Amino acid sequence: MPSSPLDVIGADDELDFVHLDYAASAPCVRAAADAVQDLLPRYGSVHRGTGVRSQASTLAYELARDVVAEFTGARPGDTVIFTRNTTDALNLLARALPAGATTVQFDGEHHANLLPWPNPLRLPAPASPDEAVTALKSALDGLTGPVVFTVTGASNVTGEVWPVRELADVAHSYGARVVVDAAQLAPHVPVDLDDLGADYLAFSGHKLYAPFGAGVLVGRSDWLDAAEPYLAGGGASAAVGDRPGDLAWATGPARHEGGTPNLLGAVSLAAVCEALTAAGRATLHEHEQRLLARLRAGLAGVPGAIEVSLFGPDHPRVGIVSLALPGHDPAAVARRLSREHGIGVRAGQFCAHPLVRRLTGSYRTGACGDGVPGLLRISFGLGSTGEDVDRAVAALAAVVGTVRT
Repeated sequence: MPSSPLDVIGADDELDFVHLDYAASAPCVRAAADAVQDLLPRYGSVHRGTGVRSQASTLAYELARDVVAEFTGARPGDTVIFTRNTTDALNLLARALPAGATTVQFDGEHHANLLPWPNPLRLPAPASPDEAVTALKSALDGLTGPVVFTVTGASNVTGEVWPVRELADVAHSYGARVVVDAAQLAPHVPVDLDDLGADYLAFSGHKLYAPFGAGVLVGRSDWLDAAEPYLAGGGASAAVGDRPGDLAWATGPARHEGGTPNLLGAVSLAAVCEALTAAGRATLHEHEQRLLARLRAGLAGVPGAIEVSLFGPDHPRVGIVSLALPGHDPAAVARRLSREHGIGVRAGQFCAHPLVRRLTGSYRTGACGDGVPGLLRISFGLGSTGEDVDRAVAALAAVVGTVRT
């Protein structure tokens, strides 16, 4: 059978093991591996020379930037900056905000989108989309100066898709800018700045079937061009004089890409963006939603496994389900699933401590090392099958009890 650009690398080597921890790190696909392999014979330093290797590498790097711009619907005046990951991208933007800026956020965020921001106004995670809109309006009313609202596109804990466009419209009506953490959204559905109503968008390569160490920040360039470089050094500097402080910083993406960039990461990430677009994202999404329905239906029959949610069971979500397991330690359950059944899932707080506390507040469940209750998370994507889902459900039932009839 001919290989596909979206075939998962190493799937045939995993023997009897099923990987269902995509929300942490998605496996690399063929498109990414091929892009790296194609570039290695002419691999060289980017923006650093006139030789054939440097020129070819520079061209590949800038073409990757163009591909990511198209993938995210970047607009005239937007910039694409390659980073290490989503956390790096959001920290970069947080340090580029104008002095005195206020940041509004819900406490349902991943720590990457919860911790970097200056002057944060943190709101309790809402129980419904309407409640989120109302809370945001109330928070923004009366704020002065530069204001940023930052929100996840899809929760890394529950998989629920946040009402980003509705929230963005509210934020813009108050003159605030909107940042979307698309780390969990981009692998599952198209991400377009205009469709989302976003001024800025960030995501990671390792969630999007590319290798570790590549991420992007896409969005309006004015604040980024006015800010001090995120990393001072070669590439970020346009001219350096003989005295300290006698220098001119670069403009555009180079201003915040100091040092030699991750060429292979950028190129492999762009290759996956192209492959996802060519494959037809609607078709991929429909397949994933069928698997999600199959998984949730199966889990509903596992005694003591309680699916957690902010917005309710009927709210749209991506391929992520987290479970409270009253009376069980989720970490111990995850270890048994791996050792005894060849199922790889994730247990813990998923770098979203406030949200996990909120979701587990009414359940007696195993605690993580700091005493915070934990959850068990099952997540999937490209390469996942109905058989994988059924096997995970059966294994979980075997570990925590007998399936209800």
